[in-house]
Amino acid sequence: MSVQRTTVKQTPSDAPTDGLRAGLKNRHLSMIAIGGVIGAGLFVGSGSGIAAAGPGILISYALVGALVVLVMRMLGEMAAAHPTSGSFSAYADRALGRWAGFSIGWLYWFFWVVVMAVEATAGAVILEGWIPAVPQWAWALIVMVVLTATNLASVGSYGEFEFWFAGIKVVAIASFIVIGALALLGVLPGSRPETAGLANLTAHGGFLPHGPGAILTGVLLVVFSFMGSEIVTLAAGESQHPQRAVSKATNSVIWRIAVFYLGSVFVVVTLLPWNDTSILERGSYVAALDAIGIPHAGQIMDVIVLTAVLSCLNSGLYTASRMAFSLGRRGDAPASFARTSARGVPRAAILASVAFGFLAVFFNYEWPDTVFAFLLNASGAVALFVWLVICFTQLRMRRIILQENPDRLVVRMWLFPYLTWVTIAVITFVLLYMLTEPSAREQLIFSALVAALVIAIALVRDLLGGHRSDKTAKP
Repeated sequence: MSVQRTTVKQTPSDAPTDGLRAGLKNRHLSMIAIGGVIGAGLFVGSGSGIAAAGPGILISYALVGALVVLVMRMLGEMAAAHPTSGSFSAYADRALGRWAGFSIGWLYWFFWVVVMAVEATAGAVILEGWIPAVPQWAWALIVMVVLTATNLASVGSYGEFEFWFAGIKVVAIASFIVIGALALLGVLPGSRPETAGLANLTAHGGFLPHGPGAILTGVLLVVFSFMGSEIVTLAAGESQHPQRAVSKATNSVIWRIAVFYLGSVFVVVTLLPWNDTSILERGSYVAALDAIGIPHAGQIMDVIVLTAVLSCLNSGLYTASRMAFSLGRRGDAPASFARTSARGVPRAAILASVAFGFLAVFFNYEWPDTVFAFLLNASGAVALFVWLVICFTQLRMRRIILQENPDRLVVRMWLFPYLTWVTIAVITFVLLYMLTEPSAREQLIFSALVAALVIAIALVRDLLGGHRSDKTAKP
């Protein structure tokens, strides 16, 4: 699949006009785009995928990666034409109806505030291990307060923090791939394990030791670690050159996924047999670093995972608040959410998002197996719902863009509309397959019930005659 290069001519109308400040620099957006696909799930969750699918997990990652590339291409087409902090929610609002924008916007907000609680708790566990004198709940509070203050200061502060967080993740993954490759080639003296090599891809039961069906099981295990790729399209609305940023991010998503996901997992499954118990016990990356003789691998990975956790928490708060801001502008959330400070920061939207995040953290400590488990399951399939809505939205938005201003169609979905329909079919198949997997069935059912509730609320609001001004109706 070739990458379409686009030359974007910037116009004054490309800058934000909704009260937000164009405070993100090009380097911020570049690193947000790169780091957006590297979540903590890659570092701590890949071991489960390898154990479930063996070396065939590479196919699972490739399939999901291809799906994300296609979805990002569709989203990039719309975001380059109409940059906005509401991104796909604002586009769905216009293309599919107010109910769609309302529903997917609130579901996406819900997803990220739950993620915030998960990441705050994960970060607190690591920090408590380093400084046990401070209780875990206190570390979670400290982390949340610091990143809330960062987001309240200015969008530039968020961008600067995310620039360095993402930079550490990128350097860590790149270093891991290089060191692993050198070990496989025998360049590092005494570091190559006896069991390493390409033979690990077919030994120990074959490339698919659990059969072809394990590829789909692997897909379910890895698909949610890709959530976050779309953040750059929301952040682009607060940059000086949003079209250029979206075009660049869309064009680079292929190599980002290929290098960071496929490259690093390939190193793991060639350095170690897929059924090595240390992959599950210690984590795939720690096990690989141990195997090639890197000292203090566990401590090094703790630092990297903490960075990934803080990055995800930082971006989660930013993303949730901007979605709440967009909903407020469209009359689908309290009007206070749409007001910005002198620095162009939607403070009410940020505080409301972090308040729910704090509440979710409390639920995690008080009722981890009941209330918080429900929140996790109810938000688990939202990623697939979002991607599905993006696909249907793009089918309609293409026509709207062509009718209004064809010159703004600077990023185009490949083989439209055929690849869009193929993507819809694949996402639908994955959702249906979740019903056959006991571990995923509950997640899908709870997520679908919550989605149905939100859609019902949206439809009732429409029937009751909720209205908005023309200014807030468009992205």
